[in-house]
Amino acid sequence: MKLFLLVSFLSLWRRSDGTGAAPIKLVVKEGDEAILPCSFSNKNIRQELFDWKKNKDKKDMKEVFMYDKGKVYNDGDSRQDEQFRGRVFHFPEHLDEGNASIVIRDTKLSDSGNYTCLFPLLVPERRSNIELVVDPILKDRSDENIPGAAPSPSVTSIEETKDWSVLQCSVRGAFPKPDVQWQNRAGDIVPAEDPQVTETGGRYDIILQTTVTKTDHYRCVSTQEEINHQTHAEIHVYIGGAAPEPHIKILGETKEGVQLQCSVLGAFPKPDVQWQNRAGDIVPAEEPQVSERGGRYNIILQTTVTKTDLYRCVSTQEEIHHQTYAETYVPVPDAGGMVPVWVVVSAAVVAVFLTLLVWVIVSEFYFVLKKKTHSAVPTNPRFIITMMS
Repeated sequence: MKLFLLVSFLSLWRRSDGTGAAPIKLVVKEGDEAILPCSFSNKNIRQELFDWKKNKDKKDMKEVFMYDKGKVYNDGDSRQDEQFRGRVFHFPEHLDEGNASIVIRDTKLSDSGNYTCLFPLLVPERRSNIELVVDPILKDRSDENIPGAAPSPSVTSIEETKDWSVLQCSVRGAFPKPDVQWQNRAGDIVPAEDPQVTETGGRYDIILQTTVTKTDHYRCVSTQEEINHQTHAEIHVYIGGAAPEPHIKILGETKEGVQLQCSVLGAFPKPDVQWQNRAGDIVPAEEPQVSERGGRYNIILQTTVTKTDLYRCVSTQEEIHHQTYAETYVPVPDAGGMVPVWVVVSAAVVAVFLTLLVWVIVSEFYFVLKKKTHSAVPTNPRFIITMMS
């Protein structure tokens, strides 16, 4: 794009006789680059001298840029006007084509004016005249020391409940009188009360209040079109609706595993809800059940887990930087049999009972046998059991 513009400008310049008879008017937006065209036919000018000046009048000439047989001065050279230091450059790769154009970067309003490109050593002398117009944009000009430019507004919440907040914006000592408005994060204008305006010594103080009912970033913008000055201040407003800690419920066992349910109630803005395991990995879940009432959301999220682990339900509301969670430990039977825990416990109790019963019977038999025989009998019950078998 830059090369296309440069070629276009040069074609316009070459229509003149090189004596400044046909000046070119160039309009750019403040902060953009401005390419000032100048060319000497198609002659190689690497060994020539060309000089750029900004001329308010014959007595007020500012040095913009000079090229002299390969030597240039720009940033740091005392002969170059301070206004242009570090912002003006030529096109060395196009010198063989006779291109003496320059580019002014980050244009300022003070760059507007008449510029002359001069080849002073040529006979006849060659020159081109450019009128540069820098169109102003609305921006914060606090560092430009413009009289009456409003400082950044002061914003605060002067009253609030869980459902609304009253915001106040104050702009002090501004001239000319600024236009003040509230905006939301999207840049939409927020309805406000009539501004409270006072004037002292030609300076204006303005107070603007609005009542908001939604959590958002709000911006108070002060604009002074006459001096192209705009400044703002922001405030984050949190209106109730932060999700409480989720409620977890174990619904029971299924053929697939253990079913869990997480409930998040009365949340605004709508939260993102998910299940995680102990490692923080997301656990696949069913589609959430979402209901909305009065701008508040209720969300139920169910999942079925197949491994014993610590599970966490996480609710996240990024718009208000709020996150909360609840955890529960879930023991899951082996997937092979999916035997209920009570069955395992009952079987263990029965086994212990039968073992004790067998021991009692063997002991009774041993004492009866000893009494009848009045003889030595092995005292090892295992031996007796062997004999009985």
